[in-house]
Formats: sequence, C-alpha cells, structure tokens
Amino acid sequence: MDSQQRRRRRRRLAALISSLVAEILSLLLLLFPPSSNPLSISNGGVGVPVSDQHDVVLPLLLHFLSTSEIAATLSLHSKKRKFSGPDLDDPEPTLSQLVRVESVKRRNPDSFKQFFNMNSSTFEWLCGLLEPLLECRDPVDSPLNLAAETRLGIGLFRLASGADFREIANQFRVSVSASKFCVKQLCRVLCTNFRFWVGFPSPNELQSVSTQFQTLTGMSNCCGVIQCARFNIRRNNKEDTIAAQIVVDSSSRILSIIAGFRGQKGDTQILKSSTLYKDIEKGALLNSPPMYINGVAIPQYFAGEGSYPLLPWLMLPFPCSVPGSNEGNFNNALRIMLLSALKAIASLRNWGVLNRSIEAEDKIAVAYIGACSILHNMLLMREDFSAFIDGRDEHSLQYCQSSQFPEQTSPQKMALASAIRAALATKVSEQHSRPQ
Repeated sequence: MDSQQRRRRRRRLAALISSLVAEILSLLLLLFPPSSNPLSISNGGVGVPVSDQHDVVLPLLLHFLSTSEIAATLSLHSKKRKFSGPDLDDPEPTLSQLVRVESVKRRNPDSFKQFFNMNSSTFEWLCGLLEPLLECRDPVDSPLNLAAETRLGIGLFRLASGADFREIANQFRVSVSASKFCVKQLCRVLCTNFRFWVGFPSPNELQSVSTQFQTLTGMSNCCGVIQCARFNIRRNNKEDTIAAQIVVDSSSRILSIIAGFRGQKGDTQILKSSTLYKDIEKGALLNSPPMYINGVAIPQYFAGEGSYPLLPWLMLPFPCSVPGSNEGNFNNALRIMLLSALKAIASLRNWGVLNRSIEAEDKIAVAYIGACSILHNMLLMREDFSAFIDGRDEHSLQYCQSSQFPEQTSPQKMALASAIRAALATKVSEQHSRPQ
C-alpha cells in the first residue's frame, strides 16, 4: 500500500470518527434539548437560535462538537500538502488547477475573491477545516476521486457565482452529477457540522454585543438588530420569494437566522411564527437582569424597524420625529444600528446563488441561505471582507411609519414598551448633548 492510499484511509477514518462524534452529540442534544437548535431544517425554517439554559449541557456539547471537527482536521495536516498542476506559463489555468497550485494563487491574488468570495488564505484554512468531511460519503457506485480543494472549489463557485451545474462542470472538467454532488456535500457539511457558527450567543457573549452597540450609539442593553430578507426562488417556472429572519450584532455578524418562510408573509407574521419569538416570550432568551434608566427597568432587547410590533424586547423608531428632539436622537441612533443588518443582508446577496432566482426546491434554497450565512460569519472571523458590501444608503430605510401592533398585544405590554423606549430616548439625548 503506497503512502497516498494510507493518507486517504487516514482521512476517511478521521472523517468517520468526526461524523460519528457529531451524530452522537446531535443525539445528546435531542435527549437534552434546549428550546431550539441552531440552523436546523424544519417546517418553520432553518437556523433557529440556541436558547441559553441554566445548565451547561448545551454549551459543552457545542464546544466538543466544534473541537472534534477541528481536532480531526488538524491531525491530518501535520505535513504540508503537495501541489501539482500545469505549467506556470499557462495564462488561463482552469478553476480546478487554480485551487490546487500555490504558485498560481500568488500570481493572481484576485482570482479567489472573484471566483470564491474569499482570499486564498481563507480558502486554504477552510479546506483544511473541511477536508475529512468533504472526502467521505462519496456515491457508492461511483467514487469521485476528487481532491478536497477541487470539491470545495466546486461548492464555493456555485455559491459565489450562482453558475448553473453545466457551467460548473465545464469550468472544473467534471461531470454534471459530480458538480451537483460537491455542491450538496458542501452545504450539508456546513449546515450540519458547523451550524454552531450562527448559534445564538450565551449571556456573557450578549453582554459584549450590547457593550459594542452602546459604544457605537449610546443605546444601552441592545442585544441585536432584527431584519427580514427575501430571496427570489423559481418553482415550476413561476417566480416566488422565500424569507429569512436574521439577527445581527454591530459588526454585521449573524447571531440568528431562520429561513424557509413564504415571502408573502409580513415581517410580523414571520416573527410571531418563529421559535425566536416564542423563546423570548417564555423567557428562554433575553432573560438577563434588566438595567435601570431613570427608574425604568430596561430589559435586553432587539432593535427593529416599523414593520415590526413595538414590544418591551423590540424597540422601533418613533414615527415622524422632530430633528434634535429626544425622539429624533433616538431614531438617529437606531438608524446607525439598523445599518448593520442592511449590510449583512446586502453581503448575503453578494453570494451569486442568492442574488438571482434560486431554481431549486425550498429545502435546497434554505440550505444555500444557511451555508452562505455560515460562510459570512467565518469570513468576518478571519477579517476577510472579500464578500462584503461596505456601504448602504441610509435613506433606503423608511422610518416615518406607524408601528403595526398585533391585535393580541395587550395595552399593558404596549405601555411598558413605550415607557422603555422613552427612557432610552432620554438617555441617548443626554449622551448626545455631552461635550465630546
């Protein structure tokens, strides 16, 4: 048995062990369930946030889930991978060659951003992380015999460009069925084994999130910005939309994503049918002790815009505020926070597969949204902004609109939410008037 076969067997063994660990931990999550699981595909959507429980079972499981994947990968990379490829004088290497030849990457550094929405170092990091999982579970009757770099390149090229499978097959010189398998495999690995990348933060992490918002705008105790995005999908030759509800922090990192709703639903309908809403309402999320401003208890809350209901844990702009007033200063602060959600959504649309009509069934479309969201957070962590939109027109937000209170919202809850918003507005104005 030659060294290449031994390495391949070790990779498969590591992938099998890693996969078994993930499945065991997933089973334990079912036996000791939180109120919801991160990025899980269900009738309600994909990517419901992780609720923080009083016990420590879930954080430990997620920790071991992540470290088991990384440990399995690191064990395979004690030796540097060898690259082989075409003559370096070839002016137009194929994409398959591009992802395999180190010298070509150095020669054309913009290629990875163009084709894969990331730089070459991020591609290498991601390939090392995913390699044992991408090379396992090939079709039984027709093993692909493709290197991990090529498999990853095929999947990323589909997500980054939105190219159809025939074009992908031509670019990478593989069969159409192989290109479909590699794309599906990448989405499955990301959404199954790395879904914790979009898991809802723990209470300690939320404290950091709120501190960042306060530093940015003066708004206290804000734990995220909530927004709905809609993506085009084509079913049976008819155009439609599919909706995703996201929560982001001040850096546009996605803290929660729930996708799979019909796009015709309003934002409030989507919110109220999500596990996020149910978890918050029953006290499983945003349940840390409140802070006080002028005697008013300020709970942890999200920031949103006027298509949502005003709630004690969901702050909206004042309708038609006067510039320079408490309400106007509050709206200006909220506008700054809302931009982080708009930037996240615009950056998700910068993945070509989400920037055009997705010709796939709902389950596949949701997997694309989930995979791009996980990659979005991975890129942010690595400070690789290849796929990001830097700016967004602030005037695209429609602040001067009435809040849509659902009929079942009690007058007491509305009065409490109004008092919280007024106290926050006073606090923001006080900070705004202080000399810098």
